Amino acid sequence: MAFVSVRDGFDLSTASGRLHMQIIAAMSEYERALITERVVAGQVAARRRGAVFGRPRTGVDAARVRKLRQSGATWEKVAAVLGVPRSVCQRAI
Repeated sequence: MAFVSVRDGFDLSTASGRLHMQIIAAMSEYERALITERVVAGQVAARRRGAVFGRPRTGVDAARVRKLRQSGATWEKVAAVLGVPRSVCQRAI
């Protein structure tokens, strides 16, 4: 079974059709690499200007988490008291 592109006019059952497809694929790969390079260069430049990427850090006092846990508070209670998700409290200690 062979692929024939009616719209683009090439047939993968022929040598010229396969060459045509490989050239298109190579150009697509090249274009993707250029995009990646530009994005990375932009991120580096932005970081140099002081830009911060990602979600803002959630600071939590590990000593306070430990103290609350030692007093018998559940993870949910500790999280509610500190105003952060439970997972943040668990990672803090």
